[in-house]
Amino acid sequence: MFKTIRDDIYSVFDRDPAARSVLEIIFCYPGLHAVWFYRIAHWFWKHNCFFIGRFISHLGRFFTGVEIHPGARIGNKFFIDHGMGVVIGETAEIGDNVTLYHGVTLGGVTWDKVKRHPTLDDNVVIGSGAKILGPFTVGKGAKVGSNSVVVKEVPPSATVVGIPGRVVMQEEKQEESVRPDLEHGKLPDPEAKAIACLFDQIRALEKKVQELTSRLEERDRTNATQVEQSSQTRQSS
Repeated sequence: MFKTIRDDIYSVFDRDPAARSVLEIIFCYPGLHAVWFYRIAHWFWKHNCFFIGRFISHLGRFFTGVEIHPGARIGNKFFIDHGMGVVIGETAEIGDNVTLYHGVTLGGVTWDKVKRHPTLDDNVVIGSGAKILGPFTVGKGAKVGSNSVVVKEVPPSATVVGIPGRVVMQEEKQEESVRPDLEHGKLPDPEAKAIACLFDQIRALEKKVQELTSRLEERDRTNATQVEQSSQTRQSS
């Protein structure tokens, strides 16, 4: 238990440059408090004390603004940055070293009592406001951009953006020593790329139209000259 608590604390040091001391992390990080509320609630849930587990998770939601169902399964070094508005459903499964930013939802798409929430493998990073909906897997080392809506499987080491989420980048291999991160400023923009391609095609078409117009004008001038010369020839004769 103490090792888990220590790992939770030092995961904040690893992923938040604003953290200055252990004391500050313990008292001033609601994302960490939410994880600790969850771990207590989950212990009661596993021991069939369902009401106590739900009540403790409700207290955690009240104090932190983060809603984690006690039935969810969460690994070590889980970090919620800023925290407010995060929702994690009952059948969600989260691996080690996973990072969620504020406003993330790990939700379901059915009312049936089955596996209905996503599974996040190790080292996954989910940007603020993203929605992961459905019982599929987000592969190891994958990244989801802010405000994306993901409704299908994400390959390992892939980067997903947009609504619905689309894979815009995929690394062949990710080094284990690299700290998980999500640099939004470096994410590709598929819409902007598509628009740029359209503009390139429009410019190419405009160039062809100009060339054809010049040829037609040149032909018209040539025909007019020939007609004028023929007319002059007839008049001379």
